[in-house]
Parts: sequence; structure tokens; C-alpha cells
Amino acid sequence: MLGEVLTATVTPFDADGAVDYESYRELCSYLVDNGSDGVVVSGTTGESPTLSDDERVELLRAAIEAVGDRATVLAGTGTNSTAHSIHLTEQAHEAGADGFLVVTPYYNKPPREGIIRHFKAVAAASDRPVMVYNIPSRVVINIEPETMAKLAEIPNVTSVKQANDDLDQARRIVELGLDLYAGDDNIVYPFLEVGGRGGVCVHTHVVGPQVKEMIRLFRDGDTEGAKRIDEELAPAYELLAVTTGPIQIKAALNLLGHDVGGLRLPLVEASDEERARIRDCLERLGALATA
Repeated sequence: MLGEVLTATVTPFDADGAVDYESYRELCSYLVDNGSDGVVVSGTTGESPTLSDDERVELLRAAIEAVGDRATVLAGTGTNSTAHSIHLTEQAHEAGADGFLVVTPYYNKPPREGIIRHFKAVAAASDRPVMVYNIPSRVVINIEPETMAKLAEIPNVTSVKQANDDLDQARRIVELGLDLYAGDDNIVYPFLEVGGRGGVCVHTHVVGPQVKEMIRLFRDGDTEGAKRIDEELAPAYELLAVTTGPIQIKAALNLLGHDVGGLRLPLVEASDEERARIRDCLERLGALATA
């Protein structure tokens, strides 16, 4: 198993917009010290569309150096080009990634057969675990249960990050024998109820211990305690809805004293109004002292 709480990490930038690898090592260590069983490098939250291939590899090496001996390190290697995805997977394999997060090809809108062939080709680039990333809101296509069943036949496709709140589809993933991870932070608890492993989360940058405890309580049979934590995390879910990710979580981290810098265009920093709302959420979570 890859872990229960995996954090899709932001990529820190310095004042000149270059990747700040030392800050990234510190961030990965902080996350693993605070509830994360693993980190995902160069995912959407890591601003992967604006990273070069060399930056992706160096970030992966930094994460492995920082936490690879005590946590899982997954590399985001999926793109809308099968050839490029294979190349990134091969590079990440060579660098020592424990597994790969591969998103459904976006923008191209491939048909069912194209999706199946894409994942087969990318998975063949390594013998390590592949996590399918199904996020219809960003890629337009939903991987339907019938297609997911074909992906489950690929030997090293072991799990799914499902950013789709359809519980019937989530249940089908579990029935296929795949590990189910919530791809939206507010559905971790409902996914646990249908047999999910945990989540690939963003809010765990700031509430990692709470999410880890929620899952522990659920596993121990204390569903009421787990549900109570889920309800207490409402301000964290609200924070993520303030604006597009990772704009909001970078603003939150900077407010909390983690210097992760700004963003690369076309993303922009949170406005004053958005920062005020983010601060309010952090205060209600007890993560930031009330002004």
C-alpha cells in the first residue's frame, strides 16, 4: 500500500521564480512529520504544467532525499501526450520514485480505447505501482466503470485517485480490487465508508494530523469520532474553495510561515480579499492565531 494520507505538494519558488529545492525538502519533511504517509511530486498542485522535465526530476530527487527513507514518494508523470508521459515515467523510475500518478489525458478527449492504450503504454515504462488519476472537472472526460475495469487488468495499476464524488463509481473501484483514494479533500470520509484507503490531499499541507487521526479512528471502528473530525475540517474544505488551487494553499502556507513563494503564470497570487478569507479559515481551524 502506498499509504493512507498522501499530500499533493506545492512547488516552492524563490523571488526570481526559480524552484527553491531547499524549501521543498523542508516542506516534504514537515508534511511527513505531520500526518502524511507520502508525498506526490509535480502533480497539479505542484504546478506541473509550468515545470520543465529537469525541474520535475530534481524535485523528485529532493523529495526522496528528504523523506524517501520514511515515506512514499510518488511522481506525477501523466500528460496529454503518451510519449511524453512515458518519458517522464522512465525518468522518475530511474530517479527512484516509489510509484506514479498518471492523469487521464486532458484536452485531447481521447475515446475509451485511447485511454486504455495510454495507460497500458505508460504503465509498461516501469514495474512500480501506477495510480490512475480520474479528475473529470479538469480533463472533461470521466473514466467510466467499464473503462476502469480494463485499466484494473494492467498488472501494475494498483490504485485510483478519484476526484469524482459518485459513490457508486467509487464502490466499483474497490470491487475491482484497486486501492481507492479520494481526489477531493471533502470526500475522504465518504470514500472510507465505501472501502477507500484514504486520500491524495491538498488540505493536509495544514491539517495533516487531523486527517490522519480521522482515518485512524475510522479504522478502529470509531466512526462517530471520525465523522466529528470530518465536520471540524469544514473550514479547510472552505479554504480550498476560495480560489483555484494551488493559489489558495500557497497563500495559506505563506500565512503560516512556510515560505513557498509565489506562482508561475498563468496562475497568480491570491488577492487581498481572498487572503482575508483564507486567513479566516485558518483561524477557525485553530492553525493561525486570531488577528
